[in-house]
Amino acid sequence: MKEAYKPLRIGLLGVGLKDYWNQFEGLETRLRGYLDEAGAKISSTQRILINLGLVDSHEGALAAGHRCRRDDIDILLIYVTTYALSSTVLPVLLRAKVPVILLNLQPAPAIDYARFNRMEDRTAMTGEWLAHCGSCPVPEIVNVMQRLDMPVFQVTGMLHHDPLCWTEIDEWLQAAAIAKALSHSRLGLLGHYYSGMLDIATDLVQVSGRFGIHVEQLEVDELSQLYREVDEAARWEKLRQFREFFEIESGCDPRELERAATTAVALDRLVKRHDLDMIAYYYKGVGIAENENVMSSIIPGASMLTGNGVPVAGEYEVKNVIAMKILDLLGVGGSFTEYYAMDFDADLVLMGHDGPGHVGIAQDKIKLRPLQVYHGKVGHGLSVEMSVRHGIVTLLSVVEDRERGFSLLAAPAESVPGDVLEIGNTNSRYRFRLGAREFVETWNAYGPAHHCAIGIGNVTSRLLKLAKILNLRLRLIP
Repeated sequence: MKEAYKPLRIGLLGVGLKDYWNQFEGLETRLRGYLDEAGAKISSTQRILINLGLVDSHEGALAAGHRCRRDDIDILLIYVTTYALSSTVLPVLLRAKVPVILLNLQPAPAIDYARFNRMEDRTAMTGEWLAHCGSCPVPEIVNVMQRLDMPVFQVTGMLHHDPLCWTEIDEWLQAAAIAKALSHSRLGLLGHYYSGMLDIATDLVQVSGRFGIHVEQLEVDELSQLYREVDEAARWEKLRQFREFFEIESGCDPRELERAATTAVALDRLVKRHDLDMIAYYYKGVGIAENENVMSSIIPGASMLTGNGVPVAGEYEVKNVIAMKILDLLGVGGSFTEYYAMDFDADLVLMGHDGPGHVGIAQDKIKLRPLQVYHGKVGHGLSVEMSVRHGIVTLLSVVEDRERGFSLLAAPAESVPGDVLEIGNTNSRYRFRLGAREFVETWNAYGPAHHCAIGIGNVTSRLLKLAKILNLRLRLIP
């Protein structure tokens, strides 16, 4: 069912003034041509474009507004092609009720002043001028929207030969697509909170209300049942996948590999049964051997899911699995981490965590290593070890916000080579522009939970647009 809603549905309309068309020959046709060119640049196989045409009157705006509702658009791009009355735009906005991007796109870098001034027909001169004056009504439209508490965003640039402008438009559309994906996502909660970790306790009403994420409460017993049903063929196929996905350390007991592979098959089936897009899990254990067996062998299968678009967060970290999902939807990874120590000699922050890692951002192939004990958790078994790819990265945390439910907290950093702890966890070394001391204090001051997600590259500009689309604050540490 979700697949039917997957493509981003973009409403595109141009605005103008009907009175101009009889006055200035060819102007309307020219402006409709600009609109079609913009539509061609925006279109892709992952998007559905609804071209609402050139709206130039109150009647046309009413019709376009109702069509926005019928066609279930997710975002509205308004191409301000020439002067238009704000009263022409408002009926569309009142009915569309989606994020709005005003496109102030000039058809050329500048008016050809010499050619313009050589024109002998004053009416033709005015028509030429009007084909370049899309900037004129933008403040009028923004003024009206702000007075009505309607969020509005702008992109200013050129229709042609302006990669910066079109990259910005594409980032807005990516942000809208991520917001839509989140709002059609299903989060599975397996187990319960880690007792005493008060910072990770999360209001699920806010999760569903702010992001649109459906929360599915799952029982560990169900995973145990699925484990019992795994046959030999499925287990051996998963073991084959393990050998491709992981670098398996020689000390890994074959029985532990089989146990982890069986759990991975069961976990895959749990995801399929409940149509899950992300999972947060934790199990303390009370001596029920069957449940402890699956939950202590979950890390390899959870790592494979994380690397294949279904992020899995340990310690029942709801907020952090959402951050992981956002980074994964951006195509930059999304691995579970926390900072645990500082290297004052090198001015670095050491970060890592036990549990699932993301193959898409690993420096080398993820290692499978045996652990005799999971610190602070039940059981023993196989764990993953990796370092995050060296280079620029982005940290992301979803943080409680009293006014808007949540805010986003982000910081770019650099993953740098050097010695790390080889303890069967994700471990990396990070350098921050502020330096280790100031970064840690600044990050803490915003009150995030102690976990965060990490992805490769600096994606803060795209996160800023996503926050605006979601009507959340983005707090950025430079």
